[in-house]
Amino acid sequence: MRGAMMGNSPANVEARHRLSSSIEDIYKRRLQKNKVKGIEKPLHIPIQDRSSCCKFPLLKLAFLILICCTIVTLFRSPEVDLSHSSSRWIWGGSDPRYFSDIDMNWDSLMKVIEKLGEQNDYQGIGLLNFNKTEINHWKQLLPDVTHVDLQLDYADRNLTWESLYPEWIDEEQEKEVPVCPSLPKVDVPRKRLDLIAVKLPCRNEWNWSRDVARLHLQIAAASLAASAKGSYPVHLLFITKRFPVPNLFPCKELVVREGNVWLYKPDLNVLREKLQLPVGSCELALPLRDKEPFYSGNPRREAYATILHSAHVYVCGAIAAAQSIRLSGSNRDLVILVDESISVYHRSGLEAAGWKIRTIKRIRNPKAEKDAYNEWNYSKFRLWQLTDYDKIIFIDADLLILRNIDFLFGMPEISATGNNATLFNSGVMVIEPSNCTFQLLMEHINEIESYNGGDQGYLNEIFTWWHRIPKHMNFLKHFWVGDEEEVKQKKIRLFGSEPPVLYVLHYLGVKPWLCFRDYDCNWNVDIFQEFASDIAHARWWKVHDAMPEKLHQFCSLKSKQKAQLEWDRRQAEQTNYTDGHWKIKIQDHRLKKCIDNLCNWKSMLRHWGESNWTDDEFFNPTPPAISTSSLSGL
Repeated sequence: MRGAMMGNSPANVEARHRLSSSIEDIYKRRLQKNKVKGIEKPLHIPIQDRSSCCKFPLLKLAFLILICCTIVTLFRSPEVDLSHSSSRWIWGGSDPRYFSDIDMNWDSLMKVIEKLGEQNDYQGIGLLNFNKTEINHWKQLLPDVTHVDLQLDYADRNLTWESLYPEWIDEEQEKEVPVCPSLPKVDVPRKRLDLIAVKLPCRNEWNWSRDVARLHLQIAAASLAASAKGSYPVHLLFITKRFPVPNLFPCKELVVREGNVWLYKPDLNVLREKLQLPVGSCELALPLRDKEPFYSGNPRREAYATILHSAHVYVCGAIAAAQSIRLSGSNRDLVILVDESISVYHRSGLEAAGWKIRTIKRIRNPKAEKDAYNEWNYSKFRLWQLTDYDKIIFIDADLLILRNIDFLFGMPEISATGNNATLFNSGVMVIEPSNCTFQLLMEHINEIESYNGGDQGYLNEIFTWWHRIPKHMNFLKHFWVGDEEEVKQKKIRLFGSEPPVLYVLHYLGVKPWLCFRDYDCNWNVDIFQEFASDIAHARWWKVHDAMPEKLHQFCSLKSKQKAQLEWDRRQAEQTNYTDGHWKIKIQDHRLKKCIDNLCNWKSMLRHWGESNWTDDEFFNPTPPAISTSSLSGL
């Protein structure tokens, strides 16, 4: 892709003057540098002789100017923009998706180039998506290096981001085999390329990272780098306002950045592995099989991780999740991030369950309201600071591992299940800890809007290039409104199958430990009934009962929660819900155990819903921390 000539407007003439001066300055610096080393090279910068136009008669000159203005006007129209299509006919339709309007800062570029060492150390430079004028300037900057104008066909005009990242695919291949659309590949030159330079578009300020052309150029550049046969290093240089795909070109491989110029030295072996993945989530990156794929990895550098911030209510869930991981046969480390609000008592339970506790400072979501549910959920970014591990499988604290998923450590960042639209679900995801990735996440929290106000939405804006794993590895306990009876029955069978078919069961709605153990309390509230499943509920309690008995106390019910459950049951009775769960006599022994200072929870029902109630009325005394010495291993 190449471009057309610049116009002759006063602004363009002035720009050329500035550009020529800038190049001359750069050459002078390089000449002085070479003189110091005893290498003097002639400086020759061809500058057009602007006096030649005076030879034309006045009439011819006026006519010529008129024609030139017309042509320039046509050239600058998006429909016939030639700035990136020298190999295509002018009226053949260049693609404005690939056009980049970034002004080249040759000073910044030269500073970055100098980080590569002397030009004698490398032989060829591949140039992708630069126009003719820019290519000529590259040649003037580095006259002793072979410059290759890389050719790349445009992606189909009908190819959208939604085509690459569909909301749903037939993962089990019952009706079709999902296949991703193809992206044209760059022509690989026979010349050795030590540097591949790419100019990236940034068209949509609000959705710039979900741009097919931008992704296509980066994948093409990565493929070209990965095709290198020798052992020599290959560098990738991007001209872009915004950061390149962070999990294709991780910041730990960033050599230097100067303004809009980003220079990377990729690990070519890792890059080759990533390029074996589907271009989007339109195919499974990890095919669904009956048996777990074999994976050995490096257990000491891999861990499961979760996070608790400002909520004791999830301690029980995290303890059960740890139990389920051990029951699946995994011996990887279990790391849990907690803030100062988690008491010593609850920490002792987490520790006894096998979690290695890391205390963190919370990160506030600047877009959240004070005391809102999402005020501190950006604390999840601290996961990227677990740099004593190479890979982390993050899991939410409200799920169970039913089958060993250690093989996910072999997947790259970000591997996750689909959520809605083009987005992934962050409840189970593979990440690669890195302090610079953490910094990247922090740098943009005031700028990037999360679609749902939470960490999942934010991460989806950073990691738009993600890899789909089967939904069986993060299966939601949820019956969608409108699901046919056949679909519902299939989900019920999956929830209860023995041996398990699902790898991970993710509990949505009211959590099992906050319900009566007798049945799923989601049945008693109409808006929660889509999350109700007695079979899935019983499955969670089976894991609970397998825990050491002293850990059961962390799943006790507070008096207020008991009253809430009874209130919901009575409302269901009054409404006469046809499922009939409200008729079941509750036998849950936790109803008789009081863990706070208002044990007569039934008396609360007389005042239920009154606005003067506060949580402060129901003070919960903190028990002493438990001793792990009395606990049997999980």
